[in-house]
Amino acid sequence: MLDLQKIRADFPILSQKVNGKPLVYFDNGATSQKPQVVIDAIAKYYQEINANIHRGVHTLSQLATDAYELSRGKIQHHINAKHAHEVLFTSGTTHGVNLVANGFASLLKSGDEVLVSALEHHSNIVPWQMLCERTGASLKVIPMNEKGELILSVFDELLSEKTKIVTVNHISNALGTINPIKYIIDKAHEFDAVVFIDGAQAVPHLKPDVQALDCDFYAFSGHKMCGPTGTGILYGKEAWLNKLPPYQGGGEMIKEVTFEKTTYADLPHKFEAGTPNIAGGIVLGTAVDYMNEIGFENIQAQELALLEYGTQRLSEIEGLRIYGTSENKTSVISFNIDGIHPYDIGTIIDKLGIAVRTGHHCAQPIMNFFEIPGTIRASFSFYNTKEEIDSLVEAVKKAKMMLS
Repeated sequence: MLDLQKIRADFPILSQKVNGKPLVYFDNGATSQKPQVVIDAIAKYYQEINANIHRGVHTLSQLATDAYELSRGKIQHHINAKHAHEVLFTSGTTHGVNLVANGFASLLKSGDEVLVSALEHHSNIVPWQMLCERTGASLKVIPMNEKGELILSVFDELLSEKTKIVTVNHISNALGTINPIKYIIDKAHEFDAVVFIDGAQAVPHLKPDVQALDCDFYAFSGHKMCGPTGTGILYGKEAWLNKLPPYQGGGEMIKEVTFEKTTYADLPHKFEAGTPNIAGGIVLGTAVDYMNEIGFENIQAQELALLEYGTQRLSEIEGLRIYGTSENKTSVISFNIDGIHPYDIGTIIDKLGIAVRTGHHCAQPIMNFFEIPGTIRASFSFYNTKEEIDSLVEAVKKAKMMLS
């Protein structure tokens, strides 16, 4: 069992009041809060070793470089990548998706097919649409059912020799569904298709083992797992990263430049042009350390308890419907109340100090499937409590009464 009082004390923001009420933060799917150790690490970098990396012989540059590469190694170990150079620093999941989609522009042709799922965030739809427009490839969609689960029998039927890329999220940001990505990866590989996994919503809740999964690419953001904003990771198998062209040109990603020809640096620098978010990359390692100290088994147990309790309590409210009822899901509850717009509920409960997300959650195809404008999404983290869920329930009841 987690010592929640001790853990909550690690997060300064959780002790503040919003609109005169104690903050109840249930928007973890959008971004997590930051522990003091992460906040301190950001300040420490700028106070003690601020310098550009990989470019200087002076002491501060070497210290910064060592800290940056140490963080890369931490993340390699965390996701069990075979090589450190398979771990690329990015600005977030969206950056990772675009990097890979852009790289495949020279590898796809008319008649090829890209499979995406109906559960995707816009960031894992739009770049692939753009790729298909550039290459003449076709975008095919793996459909979902009323529970918010992918229909795997249709996925099996969609796979063919034309399938070149399969891209799917590990966990749905809008519904919390945990997708059977190992099955998807193995089936796609039977047709020699590349598999890209959007892990943005997964890494706050579990440790992905990219070698066991055998995915070709896995992308995630640091800010959803207690790290700084503007940080992310793209894992790619060495063979595929060597095949893809650079996403951006500039300093650091070159081996030699002349006006006649440029040769590119080896991995990972080939994909890391320019001065990166050095502090962010270093401190992402700090955030990973913090979560591993708590333990992902403990995190999962706490969040499952919150999911079960929250589902039970919210289901007591008459007229409330939960979207996303897969048996295999994480700590996200998306819901609406009959006849009331989700934005109105969100606005009222914010006045009571409760932060939730309302809208389509950058997943409009899901909302179109359910024929709704959006949902109220409460997304829980390991530092949340059942008492906070009680506050949410009472606030929703109050808002419902006011709006009915």
